[in-house]
Amino acid sequence: MRLTTRTNLALRTLMFCAVNDGRIVRKTDAARAINASENHLAQVINQLAQEGFVTTLRGRHGGFHLARAASSISVGQVFRTFESGLPFIECFSADNTCPLRDYCGMRPHLSRAVEAFYSALDEVYLSDLVDSNAGLDALLRIDAPTTSLRCGAPARTAAIAAQ
Repeated sequence: MRLTTRTNLALRTLMFCAVNDGRIVRKTDAARAINASENHLAQVINQLAQEGFVTTLRGRHGGFHLARAASSISVGQVFRTFESGLPFIECFSADNTCPLRDYCGMRPHLSRAVEAFYSALDEVYLSDLVDSNAGLDALLRIDAPTTSLRCGAPARTAAIAAQ
C-alpha cells in the first residue's frame, strides 16, 4: 500500500499545527518546515479546512490553526479523508476492466485488509504523534533555534542529535 503525497502532506501539516498549538501559522512557514511546495500545500490546507481539521484566516495576519484539539484528530480519519476517493486496486474502481472481476475471490480479502489498515490508524491520534516528542518539536516549532528545516539539512540532523 502506498499513500498519496497529499495524505503525507496533510499529516505533516497537522503535526506542524499541533506542535505550534495556540498560534496561527503561515503556509510559508509550514511549507518550509515540512519540505513542501507552497502551491501543493495550499491545496492540502484547503481540503483540511473543508473537512474541519484546520481553520483558516485570511488577510495580512492570516494563516491557519487546528480547528479542534489534537487529541480528537484520528490519523485514520485523516487518511480516510485523503485516500478514500482513490481505489486501492482496480477492482474497487467503478471503471474496473479486469477480466477476472466476475470470478476473482480476492476482492473481499483486500477490502478487509484495507479496513484493518484504517482501523489500526483510527486508534492513533495527532496528539500521540506530537506530545512529548522533543525531536519533532525541535524540527517543527516556529520559534525553534534552527532555521534551516529542509529535508536532510545539517540543522535538522543537529536538532535530532540534540534529543
